[in-house]
Amino acid sequence: MSPAEMVALLRVRRPELDGDRRRLARCHTVADLRTTARRRLPRAVFDYVDGAAEDEVTMRRNRAAFDEWELVPSVLRDVGEVELGTEVLGARTALPMVLGPTGFTRMVHPDGELAVAPSAAARGIPYTAATMGTTSLEDVAAEVAAAAGGPTQWFQLYVWRDRGLCKELISRAREAGYRALVLTVDTPVPGARERDLRNGLTIPPELGLRTLADGARRPHWWWGLLRSEAVTFANVQHVAGGPQAVMEFVGRQFDPTVTWDDIAWMVEAWGGPFVVKGVLTAADARRAAAAGVDAVVVSNHGGRQLDHVGATLTALTEVVDAVGADLEVLVDSGFRRGTDIATALALGARAVLLGRPQLYGLAVGGQAGVERAVDLLAAELRRALQLLGVTDVAQLDRSVLRHR
Repeated sequence: MSPAEMVALLRVRRPELDGDRRRLARCHTVADLRTTARRRLPRAVFDYVDGAAEDEVTMRRNRAAFDEWELVPSVLRDVGEVELGTEVLGARTALPMVLGPTGFTRMVHPDGELAVAPSAAARGIPYTAATMGTTSLEDVAAEVAAAAGGPTQWFQLYVWRDRGLCKELISRAREAGYRALVLTVDTPVPGARERDLRNGLTIPPELGLRTLADGARRPHWWWGLLRSEAVTFANVQHVAGGPQAVMEFVGRQFDPTVTWDDIAWMVEAWGGPFVVKGVLTAADARRAAAAGVDAVVVSNHGGRQLDHVGATLTALTEVVDAVGADLEVLVDSGFRRGTDIATALALGARAVLLGRPQLYGLAVGGQAGVERAVDLLAAELRRALQLLGVTDVAQLDRSVLRHR
């Protein structure tokens, strides 16, 4: 590229990048990122990210559960230096956070996983690539290696009817250098996400009159979609064909016959840190421990599967008390503040998985937006520890909490 062409490219791109930076600078909380993302995305896309199953009771409970706990500070402590780093699955991370698996990521921003994964690497935390990702697991791994080497990266898997495909994905993830396998177990069938049904959401988005009209009001998103490859499930496209065929293939793969007996061969096939995601009871946590896994994620899928179940924060104490001495316990669903993370750590979680916050940031500013989301939560967590009189996340325990 000639110098003149480079200058011309910069002149074209600088306003867009400057606009992203200005928008991100005005976002002081994850809630601000959500509000801005809502303006930036077509309604169907925002509702896919933001919505939950049926009446969305569980999603609201996830947030309301934090109001049941009061933080109890100790004063006149030297909190000039605060340590936010911890160890998760035997690897040191800069923050007690993990970017969780998300589907259809390139529908939110054309860079998709190739923006999110480097964000995690840049902040020294794990990123979890999804089976239903829109970028292949190999390309994500290569991007993280190119970005910073990455502290760790995890791969999320479903047990599908095609066990041969599961074994292939496990092998591919191991060969690509993923450190941990995260098995999602709360999806024997997909949840009823009624916002998507009402919006007529399709993947890839249909270019009908309704979508065209909505996209015309958000040219930044529309232009990104048009100049990128079709949004599809990149990890399984080779066995299913084009985008529509992939959707039909995946729809047939969810297996309601999966049991705990399926865990054993997967643990053996993986041969590394193994996480079960979707546990909400002490009994299931004990079954996970007996199956030989290394960690569980207390999760209700962000309220996107079974509605009217309890909040993950409510289930967290039960699970920690049951298996906390035998397994690492992580948690997700509903985390929007640093004080939320501090509460979960005090209840016994090792780290928190973040889903929607990363997507809100991605929608607003691509990679910089994801980093902004992590930075906001990290700053809030640091401030919370200082005000609690605590200098290390490892010191957080139930003594800093009072149940209302």
